[in-house]
Amino acid sequence: MHARKQIATASNVRAYRINDFCRLYGIGRTGTYKLIKEGRLPSITIGGRRLIPADAAEALLNGGSK
Repeated sequence: MHARKQIATASNVRAYRINDFCRLYGIGRTGTYKLIKEGRLPSITIGGRRLIPADAAEALLNGGSK
């Protein structure tokens, strides 16, 4: 039996990888990168990996960026 990879939930993470953010928030990759480019969705890069802070993701859902 194979264990399923568990996707992080908003209650236990401080930042999302792009793919996890897309799955959890129902936004496609192209749309996510567009939001980042427009400055509406803050992100950080650590070790070559782009992350979206959880508070920035919630702020986006609440009507804007933080």
